[in-house]
Amino acid sequence: MLHGILKRFKYGYFCAPMTNIEKLYTLFTECEYRYCTDTRKIIPGSLFFALKGENFNGNTFAASAIAAGASFAIVDEDMGDNPQFIKVTSVLATLQHLAQYHKSQCKAKVLGIGGSNGKTTTKELVSAVLSTQYTIQFTKGNLNNHIGVPFTLLDLKQDCEIAVVELGANHIGDIEELCQIAHPDMGIITNIGKEHLEGFGSIEGVAKAESELFDFLLKNNGLAFVNLDDQWLGNMSKRLSNKKTYSIEHTIADTLVTADTLVPYISFSYKGITVNTHLMGAHNLQNIAAAVAIAEHFNITPANIAKGLASYVPVNNRSQIIETAKGNTILLDAYNANPSSVESIVKTFSTMNNKPQLMVIGDMFELGEHAHAEHLAIAEMCSGLNSVKSVLVGSAFHETGFSDPNVQIFEHKKEAIEYVNQHAFNGYNVLIKGSRGMKMEDFTELF
Repeated sequence: MLHGILKRFKYGYFCAPMTNIEKLYTLFTECEYRYCTDTRKIIPGSLFFALKGENFNGNTFAASAIAAGASFAIVDEDMGDNPQFIKVTSVLATLQHLAQYHKSQCKAKVLGIGGSNGKTTTKELVSAVLSTQYTIQFTKGNLNNHIGVPFTLLDLKQDCEIAVVELGANHIGDIEELCQIAHPDMGIITNIGKEHLEGFGSIEGVAKAESELFDFLLKNNGLAFVNLDDQWLGNMSKRLSNKKTYSIEHTIADTLVTADTLVPYISFSYKGITVNTHLMGAHNLQNIAAAVAIAEHFNITPANIAKGLASYVPVNNRSQIIETAKGNTILLDAYNANPSSVESIVKTFSTMNNKPQLMVIGDMFELGEHAHAEHLAIAEMCSGLNSVKSVLVGSAFHETGFSDPNVQIFEHKKEAIEYVNQHAFNGYNVLIKGSRGMKMEDFTELF
């Protein structure tokens, strides 16, 4: 097969500097939809995309990719006359365009999930429920940016009926770009909170950025699922006519989910069925309500909704509940953090008062000029919980200069670990939370 492909390339099947996307797509299919971007994980017979980053240049690895078995390397620098190098203007733009084209050749409807908090949990819940009756695919891990979304789309199989695609953003314009690539038929914004303030500038900037998903749906007659409990989203969605609403508070919503219990796990009644989950707290009830609303749109039976929600068990440092040999119950939610997510989980944790309580919270990153005020606000909130001990970790918390006998603040994680080791925290409920770069899960083994 490769000999035939090379022959067509040699005689003008491809044209430089920008490859015709339909012709590249034919090559992609003849390579059996195999692609890679890392020479350490070369798939024989695949397309290698020589992506560039701040600290690497994939073009310098293109020859190694071919030597390791890739059929072709998509490059955007001069690489000589080897016909297995296909030069384009931009490898990244070509990857995105190819993903967009592949999506257009598949029958799958695309559901885009944006929002400040809860995107990944909502994606997992929605996928668990929809998979009970449909063939679905969904974003793996946290591949939700301008490179990850194309990967998700390129992985779509022809029999996929629904693709659940997470859309992440750090700056205004990011969601618009991802929508142009994924072309969602439906979308949901989980909430508007204080995320990535360094890039967005303010919560108003967050709202403007996330609203780009609603903008796309409005222009393309897509369906929006709207969280009526979020005031920002309620206002942003007023211009939408094609929408379905959900809530955990407002009876006017199309889908209303109210909990029987929130801790230690969420349990609720749905159309005569008791639904037991492995999640806790009002913030996760919001995510569950979103999944129920989307499931109802796709006519998932109540029994399958209950089955799908019950099957989801949190992993990867997200809302995990861990029982330890020391009699501690750990709420591990250390995958990431921003002021809104910290506030919501602290409120949930404070209701777990069947044991003594300890919170270990690390710095929140990407807050820019808002870092001092937001870290001080969290410290003051912790101080107000008289029955809860708090350990705050990181330079941002340290720089607040906050002082309270019930709140211990350490500039360095090593110091905080020493403090925990010196005290007997046995039989406690323990919250561990912080931004990804803090790696707060390191504290887990101490309890």
